[in-house]
Amino acid sequence: MADYYYKLDSATKTDSEKVAWCSSVGPAEILRSLGFHVYFPENHSAMLGASRIATDLIPYANAVGYSPEVCSYLTSDIGAYLRKVTPLSKAYEGIKSIPKPDVLVFNTNQCRDVQDWFAFYAKEFNVPLLGVYTYRNINDITETHVKSIAQQIESLIEPLEKISGNTFNKMELKKVLSLSRQCSNLWKKVLDTASATPSPLTFFDGSIQMGPAVVLRGTQQAVDYYTLLLSELEDRIKKSEGAVEDERFRLYWDGMPIWGRLRAHSEIFATQRACVVASTYCNSWIFTDFDANDPFISMAKAYTKLFIARADEAKENYLKKMIDFFKVDGIIYHDSKTCSNNTNSRYAMPQRLEDETEIPSLVVNGDLNDLRCLSDEQFKTNIDAFIEQLEGNK
Repeated sequence: MADYYYKLDSATKTDSEKVAWCSSVGPAEILRSLGFHVYFPENHSAMLGASRIATDLIPYANAVGYSPEVCSYLTSDIGAYLRKVTPLSKAYEGIKSIPKPDVLVFNTNQCRDVQDWFAFYAKEFNVPLLGVYTYRNINDITETHVKSIAQQIESLIEPLEKISGNTFNKMELKKVLSLSRQCSNLWKKVLDTASATPSPLTFFDGSIQMGPAVVLRGTQQAVDYYTLLLSELEDRIKKSEGAVEDERFRLYWDGMPIWGRLRAHSEIFATQRACVVASTYCNSWIFTDFDANDPFISMAKAYTKLFIARADEAKENYLKKMIDFFKVDGIIYHDSKTCSNNTNSRYAMPQRLEDETEIPSLVVNGDLNDLRCLSDEQFKTNIDAFIEQLEGNK
């Protein structure tokens, strides 16, 4: 990660190397194949949350017109820009600011917020803004959906060639996409190790270990990293080494992490000998549809099948498979105040799934970055009560 950010910082200081900003589940492979250094603002926002400075920065974005109700990734990141602060300067010596973009590229498969977020910076830096507009609330992915998105992705090439100064090379795209597929397959295997009892890792571990899958997919570094991590986890399984000592309950987390409380929450669950084994969030960077032999169609499939873009029926079918695969005793739904798109507890999904699976669930209130939306005492009380419920069930 240090190498990644230092290279971005170096590229910003030259005219010959171009930097593209990309939404985290956007067409990064196209950008890398054209020689761009790729920066992901969502990763920066997660760092703002994890370093617990996001809450203080959000009001500055509110003051220029962004509602406290919209994505706190957006508001904390814009607030940080307005205040000229970044956690990168503390984490990596010599880096003083986020990299300046030459172009911003988004995909609305996550939400509309990324479009408005990137539009702010496009105006601020006076650089082009390009986007892919994905269908949302889809149950079954059809050929029409896929062809439409594939055409939109392919149409990015001509303007990106002009900005990058490089000619598109389909063989280079195939190479990058192949590395992304390898990264994705390894990341899936890493997360799937949590199906072992005891689980060798937790959701909280996954939230940190996913970094390379987000910012370095399409590179050999990410493939090497997950090859090493997978080997370590498989060794832990052989030795029956669990991430939580004396694991007795296995939980599933649906929704965003609460970045400013990763450590505190992991300790709450560990004290109860409960392992949060998996999540829909970490699985968002599994792209098994990537196919170097059919790059545009396969990228369209992968980026459209994203859990967050699907209808409730598709989401519920997916969650039922996860419950069985990870041998889950209970589900935690995070109702994130400023992230309605990644919150699945507001339209009776927990009740429907509980009726069908008889797996109990708990809804916790909070937010990805705005800690004013979280009561630490209420969170702990609710978790303790839920574990008591699970004890009664057993």
